[in-house]
Amino acid sequence: MKEKIIPLHLLPTGSSGRVKELRSLDGMRRRLLDLGFINGTVVESLRRSPFGDPTAYQIRGAVIALRSEEASRILVERV
Repeated sequence: MKEKIIPLHLLPTGSSGRVKELRSLDGMRRRLLDLGFINGTVVESLRRSPFGDPTAYQIRGAVIALRSEEASRILVERV
C-alpha cells in the first residue's frame, strides 16, 4: 500500500501524522528541527485560529503554533 504523504497544513484538525520530510532551508529548517519536527515524530493537529491561520499542533508533549506557510514545508504521513 502506498503511503499518503501530505503537507502538514492539510492535516485535518484532530488527526495525526508522522513527519517524513522537511522542505525548508537554513534558519527555518534549524528552527523546525529544534521544535521537534524530526523524521518519524508524530504530530497532531489540535485546532485552527478563527481566521484559519495559524494552527496549533501537539508534538513531543508541547503545543506549537505554525502558520500555513511554515507548516506547508513539513511533509507528514497520516497515522
